[in-house]
Amino acid sequence: MFKTAFNRYINNFRGFSREIWILTFITFINRAGTMVLPFLSKYLKEDLHFSYTEVGWIMVFFGIGSMAGSWLGGKLSDKIGFYRIMIFSLFTSGLLFFALQYITSFMGLCIGMMVLMIIADMFRPAMFVSLAAYAEPENRTRALTLVRLAINLGFAAGPAMGGLIIMAIGYKGLFWVDGATCIVAILVFALLVKEKKKTPEQKAIIATVTRESVFKDKAFWIFLMMCVITGVLFFQLFTTIPLYHREQFGLSEFQTGLLLTLNGVLIFFLEMPIVGYIERKKINKVKIITYGCLAMTISLFLLLINFWVGILIVMMLFMTFGEMFSFPFSNSFAMSRAPKGHEGRYMAIFTMSFSLAHIISAKLGMGIIERFGYQINWLVMGILGLIGVICGFWVMKLVATEKLKK
Repeated sequence: MFKTAFNRYINNFRGFSREIWILTFITFINRAGTMVLPFLSKYLKEDLHFSYTEVGWIMVFFGIGSMAGSWLGGKLSDKIGFYRIMIFSLFTSGLLFFALQYITSFMGLCIGMMVLMIIADMFRPAMFVSLAAYAEPENRTRALTLVRLAINLGFAAGPAMGGLIIMAIGYKGLFWVDGATCIVAILVFALLVKEKKKTPEQKAIIATVTRESVFKDKAFWIFLMMCVITGVLFFQLFTTIPLYHREQFGLSEFQTGLLLTLNGVLIFFLEMPIVGYIERKKINKVKIITYGCLAMTISLFLLLINFWVGILIVMMLFMTFGEMFSFPFSNSFAMSRAPKGHEGRYMAIFTMSFSLAHIISAKLGMGIIERFGYQINWLVMGILGLIGVICGFWVMKLVATEKLKK
């Protein structure tokens, strides 16, 4: 029985092209190497002695750069191709990581952080477009899930290694390792993966596609509203919830880490089989994303129970299943809305929605807690989640209407 279950699990990882596996590998190297980010606010506060307000402003410029980079990366992927954007983005951001450690002024770091994130986040929409190019249509959602697993494993390994580097050689070491892993990852990609050129037939198809503005796609924009909301709910895991663990229940950093590890372990073992099952059964993607948003909403409402520590485990289970339902299929649905040859524009706006959610999540959550306390924050987040669920049902209705018209 165990052997059958194991074989079934392994089967979910079959059928990918060589390029997809290489892309997954370099994503893991890159994300494991992104060690500066989890320690950035600590570095700015403890090493450079900036005030909380100054740290907040530097992080705002970080978010602005991330959004601008996502947009630029998508636009340029359509114009000059995802392959060149990926190589330029990772190689240049590697060099910028080396340079960033020498900038110590407030204004210099605001500008430096924004420029770094513009270059670095050009990679994300280009990488999504590359998955569409190198994966078979029936494997795309699973390919996105495979890359997400690499990102999660990288994020799990990165902070631990980052902590060891800080203890051994200080914060400066993080910038050297971050820069080096960016450059190594993209050199491996450039050496092992050749650019996939469009055939004359594909170019002819793209030329005949009506270039209707992405801004006229009503279903896509309502879907993006739901993406921003699910992002805001999810990022509470890394902003307000660790503080709540300590202040309400007296949990240590290690205990909070164990809860986040539970999230990572469940995703590693369950996300690919769940995605594989949903793909085989051809279940409506927007319906699954909506259920994911609902699960996240329930997880935030559960935090209103503030007298039993076990609720944190139950809450994490709901949040994790919400994440597994929402994120892989969100990527896939966004890509499916794009006309041939214009995937970059759609994926740019899609990735920008998560950059925006990152900015809103921390600002909104911390602001509510400071003024009204944790209970009101969970209530507001839960209500926001319900709005996201309504958006999901609205998108389902619009997509069904579109199909009837065709």
